Amino acid sequence: MNQTSQKLSVLEKIGYSLGDLAANLIFQTLMTFLAYFYTDVYKIPAGKASLIIFTGGIIGAFFNVLMGIIADRTSTRWGKFRPWLLWTSIPFGVISLLAFSTPDFSETGKVIYALITYLSLVLVYSANNLPYSALSGVMTGDMSDRNSLSSYRFVAVMVAQFIIQSLLLPLALSLGHGDKAVGFEKVMLFFAVVGVICFIITFLTTKERIVPPVTEKNSISQDLSDLVKNRPWVIMLLLTILVFITLSLKGGMYIYYFKYYLNPEAQATFLESIGFNRFIVGLNETITGLGLGKFEWPEDAPTSANSLFNAGGIIFMIVGIMFSKPLADKFGKRNIFGIFLTLSALCLIMFNFYATDSIDIVFITQILHGFTYGVTIPLLWAMIADVADYSEWKNNRRATAIIFSAMIFGLKAGLSIGGAIGAALLSNYGYVAEQANQTAEAVSGIKMSVSIYPGIIFILGAILVIGYEIDKAMELKLERELKERRK
Repeated sequence: MNQTSQKLSVLEKIGYSLGDLAANLIFQTLMTFLAYFYTDVYKIPAGKASLIIFTGGIIGAFFNVLMGIIADRTSTRWGKFRPWLLWTSIPFGVISLLAFSTPDFSETGKVIYALITYLSLVLVYSANNLPYSALSGVMTGDMSDRNSLSSYRFVAVMVAQFIIQSLLLPLALSLGHGDKAVGFEKVMLFFAVVGVICFIITFLTTKERIVPPVTEKNSISQDLSDLVKNRPWVIMLLLTILVFITLSLKGGMYIYYFKYYLNPEAQATFLESIGFNRFIVGLNETITGLGLGKFEWPEDAPTSANSLFNAGGIIFMIVGIMFSKPLADKFGKRNIFGIFLTLSALCLIMFNFYATDSIDIVFITQILHGFTYGVTIPLLWAMIADVADYSEWKNNRRATAIIFSAMIFGLKAGLSIGGAIGAALLSNYGYVAEQANQTAEAVSGIKMSVSIYPGIIFILGAILVIGYEIDKAMELKLERELKERRK
Protein backbone atom coordinates (compact mmCIF):
# COMPACT_ATOMS: atom_id res chain seq x y z
CA MET A 1 0.00 0.00 0.00
CA ASN A 2 1.05 3.58 -0.47
CA GLN A 3 -0.25 6.63 1.30
CA THR A 4 0.68 10.26 1.39
CA SER A 5 0.98 11.91 4.78
CA GLN A 6 -1.21 14.81 3.69
CA LYS A 7 -3.98 15.72 6.13
CA LEU A 8 -7.51 16.29 4.87
CA SER A 9 -8.30 19.95 4.29
CA VAL A 10 -11.54 21.56 5.44
CA LEU A 11 -12.48 21.96 1.76
CA GLU A 12 -12.09 18.23 1.16
CA LYS A 13 -14.14 17.36 4.25
CA ILE A 14 -16.93 19.72 3.19
CA GLY A 15 -16.75 18.43 -0.39
CA TYR A 16 -17.04 14.85 0.83
CA SER A 17 -19.96 15.67 3.14
CA LEU A 18 -21.94 17.19 0.26
CA GLY A 19 -22.21 13.71 -1.23
CA ASP A 20 -24.14 12.55 1.82
CA LEU A 21 -26.32 15.65 1.74
CA ALA A 22 -27.28 14.78 -1.85
CA ALA A 23 -27.86 11.09 -1.17
CA ASN A 24 -29.89 11.70 1.97
CA LEU A 25 -32.26 14.17 0.35
CA ILE A 26 -33.43 11.09 -1.54
CA PHE A 27 -32.82 8.37 1.07
CA GLN A 28 -34.64 10.24 3.84
CA THR A 29 -37.54 10.90 1.47
CA LEU A 30 -37.75 7.19 0.71
CA MET A 31 -37.66 6.31 4.41
CA THR A 32 -40.21 8.89 5.49
CA PHE A 33 -42.62 9.46 2.61
CA LEU A 34 -42.46 6.68 0.02
CA ALA A 35 -45.42 4.72 1.42
CA TYR A 36 -47.39 7.95 1.86
CA PHE A 37 -46.53 9.05 -1.69
CA TYR A 38 -47.65 5.74 -3.21
CA THR A 39 -50.91 5.45 -1.24
CA ASP A 40 -52.05 9.06 -0.72
CA VAL A 41 -50.52 10.85 -3.72
CA TYR A 42 -50.26 8.28 -6.53
CA LYS A 43 -53.28 6.32 -5.24
CA ILE A 44 -51.72 2.84 -5.35
CA PRO A 45 -53.49 0.36 -3.01
CA ALA A 46 -51.59 -0.05 0.27
CA GLY A 47 -51.01 -3.79 -0.13
CA LYS A 48 -49.44 -3.36 -3.57
CA ALA A 49 -47.40 -0.37 -2.39
CA SER A 50 -46.04 -2.46 0.49
CA LEU A 51 -45.04 -5.23 -1.94
CA ILE A 52 -43.25 -2.74 -4.20
CA ILE A 53 -41.27 -1.30 -1.27
CA PHE A 54 -40.41 -4.74 0.16
CA THR A 55 -39.31 -6.16 -3.20
CA GLY A 56 -37.14 -3.16 -4.04
CA GLY A 57 -35.60 -3.09 -0.54
CA ILE A 58 -34.60 -6.75 -0.56
CA ILE A 59 -33.12 -6.63 -4.06
CA GLY A 60 -31.24 -3.44 -3.14
CA ALA A 61 -29.82 -5.00 0.03
CA PHE A 62 -28.33 -7.95 -1.83
CA PHE A 63 -27.11 -5.77 -4.70
CA ASN A 64 -24.95 -3.88 -2.19
CA VAL A 65 -22.73 -6.93 -1.71
CA LEU A 66 -22.32 -7.34 -5.47
CA MET A 67 -21.60 -3.62 -5.76
CA GLY A 68 -18.91 -3.94 -3.08
CA ILE A 69 -17.18 -6.67 -5.08
CA ILE A 70 -17.40 -4.56 -8.26
CA ALA A 71 -16.14 -1.37 -6.59
CA ASP A 72 -13.14 -3.11 -5.02
CA ARG A 73 -12.14 -4.27 -8.50
CA THR A 74 -12.67 -0.94 -10.24
CA SER A 75 -9.43 0.63 -11.48
CA THR A 76 -9.29 4.07 -13.10
CA ARG A 77 -6.97 7.06 -13.07
CA TRP A 78 -9.40 8.64 -10.56
CA GLY A 79 -9.26 5.68 -8.19
CA LYS A 80 -11.66 2.88 -7.27
CA PHE A 81 -14.56 4.71 -5.66
CA ARG A 82 -14.58 8.37 -6.78
CA PRO A 83 -15.53 7.65 -10.41
CA TRP A 84 -18.78 6.01 -9.33
CA LEU A 85 -19.93 9.35 -7.93
CA LEU A 86 -19.39 10.93 -11.34
CA TRP A 87 -20.88 8.06 -13.35
CA THR A 88 -24.06 7.79 -11.25
CA SER A 89 -24.75 11.47 -10.49
CA ILE A 90 -27.03 12.29 -13.45
CA PRO A 91 -28.81 8.88 -13.53
CA PHE A 92 -29.45 9.25 -9.78
CA GLY A 93 -31.00 12.69 -10.27
CA VAL A 94 -33.15 11.66 -13.26
CA ILE A 95 -34.44 8.45 -11.67
CA SER A 96 -35.18 10.24 -8.38
CA LEU A 97 -37.46 12.64 -10.25
CA LEU A 98 -39.15 9.81 -12.18
CA ALA A 99 -39.76 7.80 -8.99
CA PHE A 100 -41.77 10.68 -7.50
CA SER A 101 -43.67 11.59 -10.66
CA THR A 102 -47.32 10.64 -11.21
CA PRO A 103 -48.06 9.74 -14.85
CA ASP A 104 -51.75 9.02 -15.48
CA PHE A 105 -51.86 5.24 -15.90
CA SER A 106 -54.39 2.61 -14.91
CA GLU A 107 -53.92 0.98 -11.50
CA THR A 108 -51.89 -1.84 -13.06
CA GLY A 109 -49.85 0.67 -15.04
CA LYS A 110 -49.17 2.68 -11.88
CA VAL A 111 -47.95 -0.43 -10.05
CA ILE A 112 -45.63 -1.39 -12.93
CA TYR A 113 -44.32 2.19 -13.24
CA ALA A 114 -43.74 2.48 -9.48
CA LEU A 115 -41.95 -0.89 -9.33
CA ILE A 116 -39.65 -0.10 -12.26
CA THR A 117 -38.75 3.40 -11.05
CA TYR A 118 -38.30 2.38 -7.40
CA LEU A 119 -36.16 -0.64 -8.27
CA SER A 120 -34.07 1.51 -10.62
CA LEU A 121 -33.64 4.10 -7.88
CA VAL A 122 -32.59 1.47 -5.32
CA LEU A 123 -29.99 0.03 -7.70
CA VAL A 124 -28.51 3.39 -8.73
CA TYR A 125 -28.51 4.43 -5.05
CA SER A 126 -26.40 1.38 -4.20
CA ALA A 127 -24.06 2.02 -7.15
CA ASN A 128 -23.60 5.57 -5.86
CA ASN A 129 -23.68 5.28 -2.07
CA LEU A 130 -21.64 2.13 -1.53
CA PRO A 131 -18.53 3.54 -3.28
CA TYR A 132 -19.21 6.87 -1.54
CA SER A 133 -19.16 5.23 1.88
CA ALA A 134 -16.08 3.17 1.04
CA LEU A 135 -14.30 6.33 -0.12
CA SER A 136 -14.08 7.51 3.50
CA GLY A 137 -11.91 4.50 4.28
CA VAL A 138 -9.26 5.37 1.67
CA MET A 139 -9.11 9.16 1.88
CA THR A 140 -6.91 9.03 4.98
CA GLY A 141 -5.33 6.55 7.36
CA ASP A 142 -5.15 9.10 10.15
CA MET A 143 -7.64 8.11 12.88
CA SER A 144 -8.23 11.66 14.13
CA ASP A 145 -8.80 12.93 10.59
CA ARG A 146 -11.17 10.03 9.96
CA ASN A 147 -13.20 10.96 13.04
CA SER A 148 -13.33 14.55 11.81
CA LEU A 149 -14.39 13.51 8.29
CA SER A 150 -17.18 11.39 9.70
CA SER A 151 -18.43 14.31 11.82
CA TYR A 152 -18.57 16.62 8.78
CA ARG A 153 -20.40 13.93 6.85
CA PHE A 154 -23.11 13.39 9.41
CA VAL A 155 -23.80 17.06 9.98
CA ALA A 156 -24.78 17.02 6.29
CA VAL A 157 -26.93 13.94 6.90
CA MET A 158 -28.75 15.67 9.76
CA VAL A 159 -29.36 18.75 7.62
CA ALA A 160 -30.97 16.54 4.96
CA GLN A 161 -32.98 14.69 7.62
CA PHE A 162 -34.23 17.98 9.07
CA ILE A 163 -35.31 19.22 5.63
CA ILE A 164 -37.17 16.00 4.84
CA GLN A 165 -38.81 15.18 8.16
CA SER A 166 -39.78 18.73 9.09
CA LEU A 167 -40.23 20.62 5.84
CA LEU A 168 -40.80 18.37 2.83
CA LEU A 169 -44.56 17.89 3.14
CA PRO A 170 -45.31 21.57 3.87
CA LEU A 171 -43.05 22.53 0.94
CA ALA A 172 -44.82 20.09 -1.38
CA LEU A 173 -48.22 21.48 -0.39
CA SER A 174 -46.97 25.04 -0.77
CA LEU A 175 -45.21 24.66 -4.14
CA GLY A 176 -48.12 22.64 -5.51
CA HIS A 177 -50.67 25.17 -4.19
CA GLY A 178 -52.41 22.31 -2.42
CA ASP A 179 -51.82 19.72 -5.18
CA LYS A 180 -49.51 17.19 -3.53
CA ALA A 181 -48.59 15.42 -6.79
CA VAL A 182 -47.40 18.66 -8.44
CA GLY A 183 -45.69 19.72 -5.22
CA PHE A 184 -43.74 16.48 -4.87
CA GLU A 185 -42.52 16.72 -8.48
CA LYS A 186 -41.30 20.30 -7.96
CA VAL A 187 -39.52 19.45 -4.70
CA MET A 188 -37.88 16.35 -6.19
CA LEU A 189 -36.76 18.30 -9.27
CA PHE A 190 -34.99 20.73 -6.95
CA PHE A 191 -33.46 17.85 -4.94
CA ALA A 192 -32.30 16.15 -8.16
CA VAL A 193 -30.51 19.25 -9.45
CA VAL A 194 -28.90 19.92 -6.06
CA GLY A 195 -27.88 16.26 -5.82
CA VAL A 196 -26.13 16.14 -9.19
CA ILE A 197 -24.18 19.31 -8.37
CA CYS A 198 -23.17 18.00 -4.93
CA PHE A 199 -21.99 14.62 -6.28
CA ILE A 200 -19.81 16.33 -8.88
CA ILE A 201 -18.34 18.61 -6.19
CA THR A 202 -17.56 15.54 -4.05
CA PHE A 203 -15.83 13.90 -7.01
CA LEU A 204 -13.75 17.01 -7.74
CA THR A 205 -12.70 17.81 -4.16
CA THR A 206 -11.75 14.37 -2.80
CA LYS A 207 -8.74 12.14 -3.27
CA GLU A 208 -8.01 8.45 -2.65
CA ARG A 209 -4.73 8.18 -0.71
CA ILE A 210 -4.76 4.54 0.41
CA VAL A 211 -4.25 2.59 -2.80
CA PRO A 212 -3.51 -1.15 -3.12
CA PRO A 213 -0.43 -1.87 -5.25
CA VAL A 214 -1.14 -3.20 -8.72
CA THR A 215 0.40 -6.54 -7.75
CA GLU A 216 -2.24 -7.25 -5.10
CA LYS A 217 -4.57 -10.00 -6.30
CA ASN A 218 -8.21 -9.78 -5.22
CA SER A 219 -10.01 -13.10 -4.86
CA ILE A 220 -13.74 -12.93 -4.17
CA SER A 221 -13.62 -16.14 -2.14
CA GLN A 222 -10.68 -14.76 -0.14
CA ASP A 223 -12.57 -11.50 0.48
CA LEU A 224 -15.56 -13.42 1.85
CA SER A 225 -13.35 -15.72 3.90
CA ASP A 226 -11.56 -12.76 5.44
CA LEU A 227 -14.92 -11.20 6.36
CA VAL A 228 -16.33 -14.11 8.33
CA LYS A 229 -13.05 -14.53 10.24
CA ASN A 230 -12.94 -10.83 11.11
CA ARG A 231 -14.48 -10.54 14.61
CA PRO A 232 -14.73 -6.72 14.63
CA TRP A 233 -16.57 -6.91 11.29
CA VAL A 234 -19.06 -9.47 12.62
CA ILE A 235 -19.71 -7.28 15.67
CA MET A 236 -20.17 -4.17 13.53
CA LEU A 237 -22.58 -5.99 11.22
CA LEU A 238 -24.75 -7.08 14.16
CA LEU A 239 -24.46 -3.63 15.74
CA THR A 240 -25.55 -1.93 12.51
CA ILE A 241 -28.61 -4.17 12.29
CA LEU A 242 -29.57 -3.44 15.92
CA VAL A 243 -29.10 0.33 15.55
CA PHE A 244 -31.24 0.57 12.44
CA ILE A 245 -33.94 -1.73 13.81
CA THR A 246 -34.22 0.78 16.66
CA LEU A 247 -34.28 3.84 14.40
CA SER A 248 -36.94 2.35 12.16
CA LEU A 249 -39.08 1.10 15.06
CA LYS A 250 -39.14 4.25 17.16
CA GLY A 251 -39.20 6.60 14.16
CA GLY A 252 -42.30 4.96 12.76
CA MET A 253 -44.10 4.90 16.11
CA TYR A 254 -43.64 8.49 17.33
CA ILE A 255 -46.67 9.80 15.43
CA TYR A 256 -48.87 7.25 17.21
CA TYR A 257 -47.41 8.30 20.59
CA PHE A 258 -48.41 11.90 19.89
CA LYS A 259 -51.77 11.07 18.36
CA TYR A 260 -53.06 8.44 20.78
CA TYR A 261 -51.16 8.81 24.06
CA LEU A 262 -50.21 12.45 24.67
CA ASN A 263 -53.12 14.78 25.41
CA PRO A 264 -54.06 16.85 22.29
CA GLU A 265 -55.19 19.86 24.35
CA ALA A 266 -51.93 19.82 26.31
CA GLN A 267 -50.00 19.69 23.02
CA ALA A 268 -51.96 22.66 21.62
CA THR A 269 -51.30 24.66 24.79
CA PHE A 270 -47.60 23.83 24.59
CA LEU A 271 -47.34 24.94 20.94
CA GLU A 272 -49.09 28.19 21.75
CA SER A 273 -46.94 28.85 24.83
CA ILE A 274 -43.65 28.53 22.92
CA GLY A 275 -44.85 30.83 20.12
CA PHE A 276 -44.93 28.13 17.45
CA ASN A 277 -48.35 29.09 16.09
CA ARG A 278 -47.37 32.76 15.88
CA PHE A 279 -44.24 31.74 14.00
CA ILE A 280 -46.26 29.83 11.37
CA VAL A 281 -48.63 32.80 10.93
CA GLY A 282 -45.69 35.18 10.46
CA LEU A 283 -44.00 32.78 8.03
CA ASN A 284 -47.18 32.55 5.94
CA GLU A 285 -47.49 36.32 5.78
CA THR A 286 -43.91 36.51 4.49
CA ILE A 287 -44.04 33.83 1.81
CA THR A 288 -47.48 34.75 0.49
CA GLY A 289 -46.16 38.29 0.15
CA LEU A 290 -43.46 36.83 -2.12
CA GLY A 291 -46.13 35.29 -4.36
CA LEU A 292 -45.71 31.71 -3.11
CA GLY A 293 -48.48 29.41 -1.98
CA LYS A 294 -49.49 29.28 1.64
CA PHE A 295 -47.17 27.21 3.86
CA GLU A 296 -49.53 24.32 4.60
CA TRP A 297 -48.33 23.26 8.04
CA PRO A 298 -50.60 20.54 9.54
CA GLU A 299 -53.28 22.18 11.65
CA ASP A 300 -53.92 19.44 14.23
CA ALA A 301 -51.79 19.72 17.37
CA PRO A 302 -50.43 16.12 17.47
CA THR A 303 -49.08 16.27 13.90
CA SER A 304 -47.55 19.73 14.44
CA ALA A 305 -46.08 18.74 17.80
CA ASN A 306 -44.63 15.56 16.33
CA SER A 307 -42.97 17.49 13.50
CA LEU A 308 -41.49 19.98 15.96
CA PHE A 309 -40.42 17.08 18.20
CA ASN A 310 -38.54 15.49 15.28
CA ALA A 311 -36.96 18.80 14.34
CA GLY A 312 -35.73 19.42 17.89
CA GLY A 313 -34.18 15.97 18.05
CA ILE A 314 -32.38 16.46 14.74
CA ILE A 315 -30.98 19.87 15.74
CA PHE A 316 -29.49 18.43 18.92
CA MET A 317 -28.19 15.40 17.05
CA ILE A 318 -26.10 17.91 15.06
CA VAL A 319 -24.88 19.39 18.35
CA GLY A 320 -23.97 15.90 19.54
CA ILE A 321 -22.08 15.20 16.31
CA MET A 322 -19.89 18.23 17.03
CA PHE A 323 -18.79 16.65 20.33
CA SER A 324 -18.12 13.27 18.73
CA LYS A 325 -14.62 13.86 17.36
CA PRO A 326 -12.96 15.39 20.46
CA LEU A 327 -14.44 12.70 22.69
CA ALA A 328 -13.41 9.89 20.32
CA ASP A 329 -9.91 11.33 19.91
CA LYS A 330 -9.41 11.31 23.67
CA PHE A 331 -11.17 8.12 24.78
CA GLY A 332 -11.49 6.03 21.60
CA LYS A 333 -14.48 5.40 19.37
CA ARG A 334 -15.52 2.14 21.02
CA ASN A 335 -15.78 3.54 24.54
CA ILE A 336 -17.62 6.72 23.56
CA PHE A 337 -20.00 4.83 21.28
CA GLY A 338 -20.96 2.36 24.01
CA ILE A 339 -21.41 5.01 26.72
CA PHE A 340 -23.53 7.38 24.65
CA LEU A 341 -25.62 4.61 23.09
CA THR A 342 -26.51 3.55 26.64
CA LEU A 343 -27.40 7.12 27.64
CA SER A 344 -29.53 7.44 24.51
CA ALA A 345 -31.32 4.19 25.41
CA LEU A 346 -32.13 5.50 28.89
CA CYS A 347 -33.69 8.62 27.35
CA LEU A 348 -35.88 6.44 25.14
CA ILE A 349 -37.02 4.31 28.07
CA MET A 350 -38.16 7.43 29.94
CA PHE A 351 -40.90 8.08 27.34
CA ASN A 352 -42.80 5.16 28.84
CA PHE A 353 -43.22 6.84 32.23
CA TYR A 354 -44.45 10.37 31.44
CA ALA A 355 -48.01 11.55 32.07
CA THR A 356 -50.17 12.38 29.06
CA ASP A 357 -49.92 16.14 29.70
CA SER A 358 -46.14 16.27 30.34
CA ILE A 359 -45.40 17.72 26.91
CA ASP A 360 -42.53 19.91 28.06
CA ILE A 361 -40.59 17.04 29.66
CA VAL A 362 -41.22 14.89 26.57
CA PHE A 363 -39.55 17.56 24.43
CA ILE A 364 -36.66 17.97 26.89
CA THR A 365 -36.08 14.22 26.85
CA GLN A 366 -36.08 14.23 23.05
CA ILE A 367 -33.42 16.95 23.10
CA LEU A 368 -31.27 14.84 25.46
CA HIS A 369 -31.85 11.76 23.32
CA GLY A 370 -30.92 13.70 20.17
CA PHE A 371 -27.68 14.93 21.73
CA THR A 372 -26.57 11.57 23.18
CA TYR A 373 -27.45 9.61 20.04
CA GLY A 374 -25.86 12.33 17.88
CA VAL A 375 -22.47 11.65 19.50
CA THR A 376 -22.66 8.05 18.24
CA ILE A 377 -23.73 8.79 14.65
CA PRO A 378 -20.32 9.52 13.07
CA LEU A 379 -18.58 6.86 15.16
CA LEU A 380 -20.48 3.93 13.66
CA TRP A 381 -19.16 4.61 10.17
CA ALA A 382 -15.70 5.65 11.34
CA MET A 383 -15.48 2.33 13.21
CA ILE A 384 -16.41 0.46 10.02
CA ALA A 385 -13.54 2.25 8.24
CA ASP A 386 -11.29 1.11 11.10
CA VAL A 387 -12.47 -2.46 10.48
CA ALA A 388 -11.16 -2.14 6.90
CA ASP A 389 -7.80 -1.08 8.38
CA TYR A 390 -7.93 -4.00 10.80
CA SER A 391 -8.58 -6.41 7.93
CA GLU A 392 -5.64 -4.99 5.99
CA TRP A 393 -3.41 -5.16 9.09
CA LYS A 394 -4.38 -8.76 9.80
CA ASN A 395 -4.57 -10.20 6.27
CA ASN A 396 -2.16 -7.96 4.32
CA ARG A 397 -4.99 -7.35 1.84
CA ARG A 398 -7.44 -4.46 1.61
CA ALA A 399 -11.10 -4.92 0.59
CA THR A 400 -12.72 -1.66 1.67
CA ALA A 401 -15.91 -1.70 -0.39
CA ILE A 402 -17.02 -5.22 0.47
CA ILE A 403 -16.66 -4.42 4.19
CA PHE A 404 -18.83 -1.33 3.76
CA SER A 405 -21.30 -3.20 1.54
CA ALA A 406 -22.02 -5.68 4.29
CA MET A 407 -22.69 -2.83 6.71
CA ILE A 408 -25.08 -1.13 4.28
CA PHE A 409 -26.76 -4.51 3.90
CA GLY A 410 -27.14 -4.48 7.70
CA LEU A 411 -28.56 -0.96 7.53
CA LYS A 412 -31.23 -1.92 5.00
CA ALA A 413 -32.01 -5.17 6.80
CA GLY A 414 -32.36 -3.30 10.10
CA LEU A 415 -34.71 -0.73 8.59
CA SER A 416 -36.88 -3.47 7.07
CA ILE A 417 -36.94 -5.54 10.27
CA GLY A 418 -37.68 -2.49 12.44
CA GLY A 419 -40.57 -1.44 10.21
CA ALA A 420 -41.99 -4.97 10.24
CA ILE A 421 -41.68 -5.17 14.04
CA GLY A 422 -43.54 -1.87 14.42
CA ALA A 423 -46.45 -3.05 12.27
CA ALA A 424 -46.54 -6.40 14.08
CA LEU A 425 -46.61 -4.74 17.50
CA LEU A 426 -49.51 -2.49 16.49
CA SER A 427 -51.44 -5.52 15.30
CA ASN A 428 -50.57 -7.57 18.37
CA TYR A 429 -51.75 -4.86 20.77
CA GLY A 430 -55.06 -4.40 18.95
CA TYR A 431 -54.49 -1.05 17.25
CA VAL A 432 -57.33 -0.01 14.91
CA ALA A 433 -56.33 2.47 12.19
CA GLU A 434 -57.91 5.94 12.45
CA GLN A 435 -59.98 4.97 15.48
CA ALA A 436 -60.09 8.02 17.73
CA ASN A 437 -60.11 6.10 21.01
CA GLN A 438 -57.74 3.16 21.11
CA THR A 439 -57.91 0.48 23.77
CA ALA A 440 -55.74 0.77 26.87
CA GLU A 441 -53.74 -2.21 25.62
CA ALA A 442 -53.09 -0.55 22.25
CA VAL A 443 -51.99 2.70 23.90
CA SER A 444 -49.68 0.77 26.23
CA GLY A 445 -48.19 -1.05 23.24
CA ILE A 446 -47.57 2.26 21.48
CA LYS A 447 -45.74 3.61 24.55
CA MET A 448 -43.61 0.47 24.80
CA SER A 449 -42.79 0.68 21.08
CA VAL A 450 -41.25 4.17 21.34
CA SER A 451 -39.52 3.54 24.67
CA ILE A 452 -38.89 0.16 26.27
CA TYR A 453 -38.43 -1.97 23.15
CA PRO A 454 -36.06 0.38 21.24
CA GLY A 455 -34.26 1.21 24.49
CA ILE A 456 -33.56 -2.47 25.16
CA ILE A 457 -32.27 -2.96 21.59
CA PHE A 458 -29.88 0.00 22.00
CA ILE A 459 -28.63 -1.46 25.30
CA LEU A 460 -28.01 -4.80 23.57
CA GLY A 461 -25.94 -2.90 21.01
CA ALA A 462 -23.93 -1.22 23.78
CA ILE A 463 -23.25 -4.62 25.35
CA LEU A 464 -22.25 -6.05 21.97
CA VAL A 465 -19.71 -3.29 21.38
CA ILE A 466 -17.77 -4.39 24.50
CA GLY A 467 -16.46 -7.29 22.41
CA TYR A 468 -15.24 -4.93 19.67
CA GLU A 469 -11.49 -5.15 20.15
CA ILE A 470 -10.43 -1.99 18.30
CA ASP A 471 -10.09 0.26 21.35
CA LYS A 472 -8.01 3.44 21.54
CA ALA A 473 -4.74 1.52 21.95
CA MET A 474 -5.54 -0.71 18.96
CA GLU A 475 -6.50 2.33 16.86
CA LEU A 476 -3.05 3.82 17.47
CA LYS A 477 -1.34 0.50 16.76
CA LEU A 478 -3.20 0.06 13.47
CA GLU A 479 -2.45 3.61 12.39
CA ARG A 480 1.25 3.33 13.26
CA GLU A 481 1.94 -0.10 11.76
CA LEU A 482 -0.09 0.44 8.58
CA LYS A 483 1.66 3.75 8.00
CA GLU A 484 4.99 1.95 8.15
CA ARG A 485 3.83 -0.76 5.74
CA ARG A 486 2.49 1.76 3.24
CA LYS A 487 5.83 3.50 3.02
